[in-house]
Amino acid sequence: MRALSKKGNINDRTDTVLRKFKTMMTSYPPGLCPLTLYRSLLQISMNQSCGKCVPCRDGLSEVDAILKSIIDGDASQDALSEIENKCRMIAKTADCAVGIMGAKLILDSLSEFPDEYESHIKNRRCLQSSQTIPCVTLCPAHVDVPAYIAMIKAGDYEGAVKVIRNRNPFPTACAMVCEHPCERKCRRTFIDAPINIRGLKKYAVDMVSADKVSVPAKNVKTGRKIAVVGGGPSGLTSAYFLALMGHEVHVYEEHEKLGGMLRYGIPEYRLPKERLDEDIRAILRAGDIEIHSGTKIGIDIRIEELRQDFDAVYLGIGAQIGNRMPVEGADAKNVIPAADFLQAVARGENIDLRGKKVVLIGGGNVAMDAARTAARLNAETIHVFTRKRDDYTALPSEIEAAMQEGVRFRTLLSFLNIETDKESNEVRAVWLQPEIVAEYDKFGMMTTEHSSNYPYRFKCDLLILGVGQRSDTESFQASGVPVERGRIKADEFCRVEGMDNVFSGGDCVTGPSTAINAIAAGQVAAYNIDEYLGYHHKISLDVSVPDAMPSTCTPTGRAEIEERDPFERRADFEFVELPMTHEEAMREAGRCLRCDHFGCGAMEGGRGE
Repeated sequence: MRALSKKGNINDRTDTVLRKFKTMMTSYPPGLCPLTLYRSLLQISMNQSCGKCVPCRDGLSEVDAILKSIIDGDASQDALSEIENKCRMIAKTADCAVGIMGAKLILDSLSEFPDEYESHIKNRRCLQSSQTIPCVTLCPAHVDVPAYIAMIKAGDYEGAVKVIRNRNPFPTACAMVCEHPCERKCRRTFIDAPINIRGLKKYAVDMVSADKVSVPAKNVKTGRKIAVVGGGPSGLTSAYFLALMGHEVHVYEEHEKLGGMLRYGIPEYRLPKERLDEDIRAILRAGDIEIHSGTKIGIDIRIEELRQDFDAVYLGIGAQIGNRMPVEGADAKNVIPAADFLQAVARGENIDLRGKKVVLIGGGNVAMDAARTAARLNAETIHVFTRKRDDYTALPSEIEAAMQEGVRFRTLLSFLNIETDKESNEVRAVWLQPEIVAEYDKFGMMTTEHSSNYPYRFKCDLLILGVGQRSDTESFQASGVPVERGRIKADEFCRVEGMDNVFSGGDCVTGPSTAINAIAAGQVAAYNIDEYLGYHHKISLDVSVPDAMPSTCTPTGRAEIEERDPFERRADFEFVELPMTHEEAMREAGRCLRCDHFGCGAMEGGRGE
């Protein structure tokens, strides 16, 4: 006879253990030896072996023993060929996926981390010297996250803003739009869920306006002049730090107002512009910063003049031009790149989509902003089409918010062509080809192939292309600035190739990225320009971080930022997020494990450097 499984049996308890183990894997910190991590994953395969086939049962154990000897520094050079040969044999002869994938896992590690293997064998140590503080390391600007969370917990909101601004002069903007990579490896995940770092940052700037917090005292004047081209997050960040160092900074911006894509690319409902202006006002108080708005390089002034008149030049021009697809009809009247669409709305152009059927191609954050903006412009329907599920690169929270506001999503549809009216040159429909999923590529991304289903016609009145942006580099290239595939060629120190006093960073070098990455580039460029000019300035940080107290590690729910009702918020461009309460903020700040003191050691190089 057969019996139904009882609740709480061994399978249920095993699932509970696996869920807990998953959180441990998620919280593996930066700086961990990759060979140790791969050995942990290999042992998971070993635990799943049924023991029926020799390659899996005995082979994986032998591979584990060799890998342990390598990690311990007890192996010779022959161990590399031995472990590779064993893994290839197991991958070919094992009966099931347990042995095959376990062996392939180690083969992948051999190709991904050859330097780590060599270091363990020759030097008996890992290339990584130590683990780092996850949130600080994963923040591109390396903001001292534990410090400002501790300041918030202590009720010192001005101090929290000062700590953030020590690395990032846009505390308010990032509190609202940052993709918070700092949360990805938060060690709190080991217990329950990551700290809501962005939420706490937003609470701090909600409690005290950034422009009411004093900026650090600037250094004595150096007499050096730097030109910054671009008044977006990257350019203004470099200007802020250079001014604090005592240099005279001139910012050249082609628009009438500063902010770049923070102003013209991010909708008002995500970043109210009066809040952005709080950051900008504080930045302009940092020192000798002169703004030349409405000035376009190559037309109003040439790059050669800047190089002659200034000691150094920083190019932070961003990537504000929306891409179009190389297909017939892409230049039709009612086809517009997502970036151009958002900038038109930000400039106040009268766009009414009432009764219109909107189609959007693309799944990134800019595409989501465009889709949600179209909803607020009274579009009758908004459909987002992508070819693969991997194409949805926007934050899950942005996709969920768009769904709540009535945006419809379809995937496994490849774009074929645009159907236009020959007389009016307006788009009438798009043609889409159904796809089916196929193999994963070498990067682990899913591929697709055409389905046997026929292509079909989808009617639309406005086609928005969310297929990326590019930089306006033509005038710079004509002036001798090296450009490759539309991007300025600069190294990791932001030095432009072949131009001794020219630096560049942000989207114009990397391609379209996030605001925090642009801010990080501006910070790096400022310090390297300072070094290039023969200085080694440091920015003072006049705060005292509260002492760290041990945590009880009691599992506690994560406080999320609440939003206005979807049916209300899609009717206007008012800010969608609701303030975090004092109780929520204090409880959330109290969840921080203070990895700057416990577990990871002291902040590298100290604070205020």
